[in-house]
Amino acid sequence: MTAPMASDRVLARLTQLHPKRIDLSLGRIERLLAALGNPHERLPPAVHVAGTKGKGSTVATMRACLEVAGYRVHAYTSPHLVRFHERIRLAGELIDEEALLALLEECERANRGEPITFFEITTAAAFLAFARTPADIALLEVGMGGRLDTTNVIRHPAVTAITPVSLDHQAFLGDTIAAIAGEKAGILKPGVPAVIGPQPQEAETVIEARAAAIAAPLYRSGMEWQCTAANVGMRYEGPRWRLDLPLPSLLGPHQIVNAGVAIACLEQLPEFAVPPSAIAQGLRHIDWPARLQRLQRGPLVEMLPAGWELWLDGAHNALAAEAIAAVASEWRDRPLDLIVGMLNTKDASGFFAPLAPYTRSVRALTIPGEENPHPGAQLAAAARGLGLEAQEAASVEAGMRDIIARPGPARVLICGSLHLAGVVLAENG
Repeated sequence: MTAPMASDRVLARLTQLHPKRIDLSLGRIERLLAALGNPHERLPPAVHVAGTKGKGSTVATMRACLEVAGYRVHAYTSPHLVRFHERIRLAGELIDEEALLALLEECERANRGEPITFFEITTAAAFLAFARTPADIALLEVGMGGRLDTTNVIRHPAVTAITPVSLDHQAFLGDTIAAIAGEKAGILKPGVPAVIGPQPQEAETVIEARAAAIAAPLYRSGMEWQCTAANVGMRYEGPRWRLDLPLPSLLGPHQIVNAGVAIACLEQLPEFAVPPSAIAQGLRHIDWPARLQRLQRGPLVEMLPAGWELWLDGAHNALAAEAIAAVASEWRDRPLDLIVGMLNTKDASGFFAPLAPYTRSVRALTIPGEENPHPGAQLAAAARGLGLEAQEAASVEAGMRDIIARPGPARVLICGSLHLAGVVLAENG
């Protein structure tokens, strides 16, 4: 495990400033930003990305392409996997401990003990860092929803984007696709280009209505632009660009969708010169861990017999499981065994259903250190309800010992939660 840092102690204090972990509102963040001198109004041009699935991959893809083209890129993403520092990239580099500690303490002093959520006060710290460090562009990932998300204090982004919308966080965003799409569409701004990934019809209808109401020009997948697999790579066609490109380094057909959204955003930034060669090179070198990541070293990998593979993915909802299933359908050379831990707010049966046809067995665990874990026994029962051989496991290691006792070689995929993925990355070095 990683050793605690001074910033960890401050971050722990900041979780105590509001009785709820999530309380969607803009009033508290606007108050704090005003006390800090409104740093969010001094950012470089910003691309603001909402959606249910693929936000982080889309930001990572844009960042890779822009950096190859020579631009200094700020990026704000969440959640982190191992260290909070992963959330804030300053001109291409992860924020260092000294800078993070100073910013958090400055925001804590400016807040004067007033109620504010952890995400709100840490977002204020990110905006403060972005305002003080020179960069050419800022890429901002929405935390949850959009309309009332803390990041939505950015009034004049250069581009907004909405990746595919599906059911998730229903307790906060609404229990229908249309309601959730309405929250996501809250990031659209008058006159600002809105890049829209492929959507269910009910989501597209809501997004289009919001865009029409505020006169936001729409650039929709399958309409104004498209990105599809072609030969051994992919083809992007948009209002200005016709590009033959390599496949993204992130695996799965869903990553072609995310890359398409990223490229469509870049196309709507005419003041940034991003040549096709930079896009191609960026696509080959996207840095975004725990997205169908094959683990190549560490104690967990060393547990495996010869010929076995260990994979990690933070997938935690049905849409993400469908994306993994699309890759698993091509993995015909060896069986697939899952080690799964989830939050109790997630639909376990909905997660297992797309994966069931390709899965030999499931080992389900209660995520260690998580406030609201789905009990492993209940997860195993949900998997058995879909006809899978499933048992509870006390830990990732225990699950792996069970699995490798079976005939091999096989692939082991750890999935179900970004928190679990972070625990695995930390403990596996």
